[in-house]
Amino acid sequence: MANSTFRGHALIWLSFIVALILQAAPWPGELAPFRPSWVLLVAFYWVLALPHRVNVGTALVVGLLWDLMLGSTLGVRGLMMSVLVYIVALNFQMLRNMSLWQQAVILSLLTLAGKVLEFWAEYLVSNVQFDPTQLWAGVLNFLLWPWLFLLLRRVRRQFSIK
Repeated sequence: MANSTFRGHALIWLSFIVALILQAAPWPGELAPFRPSWVLLVAFYWVLALPHRVNVGTALVVGLLWDLMLGSTLGVRGLMMSVLVYIVALNFQMLRNMSLWQQAVILSLLTLAGKVLEFWAEYLVSNVQFDPTQLWAGVLNFLLWPWLFLLLRRVRRQFSIK
């Protein structure tokens, strides 16, 4: 039992590490605004699937790692992820009962709210300009959510992560 619990935690953290690597992967200049929020999508999945394992504390730690990886102001993405994961965790039962496309709409709207929250927190600390092209990530998250959901669900079931 302890071995399967450790394996479950390790696979969850491995999925977050892969998401952080995908988030840091370079994109061509003209496609950069379309970069999906891999870390948010993975966090949303694990909060919906296992809210007792992945919660606001996990989102804060992953957000701080994301900030460290990007070299940005420490805590901006941690705050953003904590707020968004709190909203998803608060409504996880309702979101679980929606179809994948309905979930995709809700999560893409949350991604857009996260981008605005990220800008707002960064603006309080330094002088930054809002780039509306970053909002395209919400559209791409909408398209990727069903595929990522099915992939992570298959991984969770194959490795019996509970």
